Amino acid sequence: MIPTRKQAKALLKDAKACNPGKWVKHSKVTAHSAKKIAEACGMDAKKAYVLGLLHDIGRKYCRRYIGHVYDGYTYMMSLGYDEAARICLTHSFQTQSLSDYVGKHDISQQELAHLEELLQTVEYDDYDRLIQLCDSISGSQGVMKIEERMNNVRKRYGTYPQEKWDACILLKEYFEAKAGKSIYTITGMEEEDAS
Repeated sequence: MIPTRKQAKALLKDAKACNPGKWVKHSKVTAHSAKKIAEACGMDAKKAYVLGLLHDIGRKYCRRYIGHVYDGYTYMMSLGYDEAARICLTHSFQTQSLSDYVGKHDISQQELAHLEELLQTVEYDDYDRLIQLCDSISGSQGVMKIEERMNNVRKRYGTYPQEKWDACILLKEYFEAKAGKSIYTITGMEEEDAS
């Protein structure tokens, strides 16, 4: 279950009031990209938009690293939005392993074990993959080339695992094959570059 678009926007607005930051614009860019790519791939664009909007909702509570994944999952589950909770869980793990997380493991060992257990029970679908891709191309100012975004993350955190990098490139190729065109054309990035 997911909230409506209106409910998701209200949840994001509330989260922004608790913890303002660039993550809010990033979430909106992710939602826009997810909607556009979903439309091009014959997926549910409304669902993709809502999932993109809420993927980082765990940031509501404060600036945390892997903690935002856990916080988002538990928050969405507490509201009964299991599909949104799933995306909060899966969006950072292209290889479905905690080892590819870029950032600090700033949760308790018990929470980390619970996160690992949850992650291993999920069978990824195209919405998990789509939000992972859109998270990987969405900056706070708009859509970015995937390599540029990953290099930006590498620069900020000092690392970006090669296996995760390769998985992101495969996601891009997967959705481009599914849509029959460049994700940058779909999201309008190429038109913006031309202007």
